[in-house]
Amino acid sequence: MINKQPQVTFIFNRRKNASLTVKSAVEMRITYDYKQKYIATGIMLYINQWKKGKIVNCPDIIQISSTLDKMLTDVRQIILDMMDEGNIDIFSIPRRLSQKRKNINFLDYCHQRFDIRKYGKASRSIDRYNLFLKVLKEWGGIRSFKDVNELNLIVFDNYLANKGICLYTKWHNYHRHLNSVILDAINEGYMNKNPYKNICIDKGRDIKSLEKCLTPEEFHKLKTAKMPTGSLEKVRDVFVFQTYTCMSYSDLSEFDSKRIQKVKGMSVYVSSRVKTNKPFTIPLLSQALDILHKYNGELPIISNAKYNVYLKVVAQSSGIDKPLSTHWARHTGATLLLNEGIPMQIVSKICGHSSTKITEQVYAKLLDETVVDAIQDLDI
Repeated sequence: MINKQPQVTFIFNRRKNASLTVKSAVEMRITYDYKQKYIATGIMLYINQWKKGKIVNCPDIIQISSTLDKMLTDVRQIILDMMDEGNIDIFSIPRRLSQKRKNINFLDYCHQRFDIRKYGKASRSIDRYNLFLKVLKEWGGIRSFKDVNELNLIVFDNYLANKGICLYTKWHNYHRHLNSVILDAINEGYMNKNPYKNICIDKGRDIKSLEKCLTPEEFHKLKTAKMPTGSLEKVRDVFVFQTYTCMSYSDLSEFDSKRIQKVKGMSVYVSSRVKTNKPFTIPLLSQALDILHKYNGELPIISNAKYNVYLKVVAQSSGIDKPLSTHWARHTGATLLLNEGIPMQIVSKICGHSSTKITEQVYAKLLDETVVDAIQDLDI
């Protein structure tokens, strides 16, 4: 019998990268015989959600605390078993923890992880999680952890493609969720490797997916073109306002002029994104204010489906041969700001992104003229 017992505790933000907008990991630390072993819990928190070893200010505190308590109980039982065996090996604890939980299948594990991830999220995000679980179950190719392999991921990708799902949607709404569960399973010892590392799934990051935006010339044509009807003029005005504010349609549909504040004499719109609940701050340019005044502070919002249909006609009436849709406004606005030299951090704040990495991946597409102007201004 070994009397010396390992010390087990939870630590947060070991890499010191947490902030009010960037989450960091909660990990279990096991210390024994001057050695340490860290085990991922799969829990991510903001800097203000952890205080003196406790979870605070967190909407899903009950679920997260229950997950951590169950993990702590399991690990302590494993340590007691090791002590009875007379051999304590803290580095084998993840493997034994996985064996202890081996009765759970992959689908059940997905449900467990998503129950935590969905709590407190916007309804659209919850719908995406539920849709992923529904499609994964309907397909039926992955049920156990052994089913999670390279071949099945390729079969799943083909299954999604045969359903007519575009490249970006396949990755963003399906593969990305599956990959996140796999990473959690690896961190918790259910799996040893990530099969996504050995295959290449096309994320669709081309002009047919994320990088949809108007050039400055096209945007000018659109906002100055005479519309054939009053209804189309309203749709065009909403699109122009959306471009100047970089709002998504869901945020636009929740627009409330009462949230406009004065900051150093400038009108500023302050709210939170419907999709992620991340705060955003949008200085309202005079062009956006002009549209607001035109409609007495009440934007003529219509349904997303009708908006997208009418935008195709607006594009044609403006002499623009592009399949315009609501999200083109957000992409156009952010790209124009970046091309005008607005810092990435500011654009990220306006868009309500959790980090500038997202802004860089999606919107940092400098137009050819911007690149030329930048080189011409060099004095070498």
